Amino acid sequence: MSTLDTSGNALVDDITARIRAMIMSGEIPIGAQLRQAELASQFNISRTPIREALRQLQSGGLIEVVPNRGAIVRVPIPWEVREAYEVRAELEALATERAVSRISRETIASLREANARMWEHSRALADATARGESPVAEGEGNDAFHELILATSGNARLARAISEINEAFPRNVSSLVLMDDPRHREDNYQEHERIIDALEAGDAKTARAEMSAHVLNAGEHLAHWYERRSRTILLDKR
Repeated sequence: MSTLDTSGNALVDDITARIRAMIMSGEIPIGAQLRQAELASQFNISRTPIREALRQLQSGGLIEVVPNRGAIVRVPIPWEVREAYEVRAELEALATERAVSRISRETIASLREANARMWEHSRALADATARGESPVAEGEGNDAFHELILATSGNARLARAISEINEAFPRNVSSLVLMDDPRHREDNYQEHERIIDALEAGDAKTARAEMSAHVLNAGEHLAHWYERRSRTILLDKR
């Protein structure tokens, strides 16, 4: 029946990863129902591996089972976001501090290009939405910016710790937050520029402080966005 590898755990792991990717990209938005029959048809498999995959995603906190609605993509609680970003701020600050002595002129240029790309993409999303379109929000530029610094830091364990935090929340939401708030979009761009300036100047102390403040600020905006989204979903249920 399946065109995929049907060997038990391997199939479940594969389906879990594919559904997680759809949630993280926003293809399956937060608050959306995950119907086993539809997913089984989409992946051309039986419901059994789908059911097991949903259990794994529920254990990981990405989905929850709601009475009368079944499995839905979970809306993170604002305090969870703030706690996660408090930890992320310290980890990314350390990565940025480590990157100061390792960064090249080429990477500095790549960071500025990624930041410009983030700005243009978020503005394009906002313009498209204003025209009544429904563009797909992606972490264009923003993710590349942070990943470049993390790669330059040269610490694989640090990279894994940050990745674990990032995977707790759909990645497209950060783009939605930037799209919805022009002031935050401008602040985010300028915060990135100050981080780059400190890296280019070899100022580890300032680079660390700027990254910490930037991540905490992003976490606060994200928490507020989820708070508003939670109220919307509650109203939709009435």
